[in-house]
Amino acid sequence: MDLYTIHYIKTHELIYKYLREDSHWYRYLHRDSKYIKVVEEEAKKYFKVTSEDKIKQLSDRIEMISQFLHILNG
Repeated sequence: MDLYTIHYIKTHELIYKYLREDSHWYRYLHRDSKYIKVVEEEAKKYFKVTSEDKIKQLSDRIEMISQFLHILNG
């Protein structure tokens, strides 16, 4: 693994945490450092911080508030 990849992993906490959870990705990173972007995407999916996940969380919150207001007005 090259120094740039090591530095990138250490400076991006999300990737660092993900690699601690699922270390099989180190094998791919040792072969080719271009896998760092794939690992980053997988980490976002794992920790649910993708755009789709954020929209889903917002939607769930709005629905919860709507139900709460409905009960209060009930």
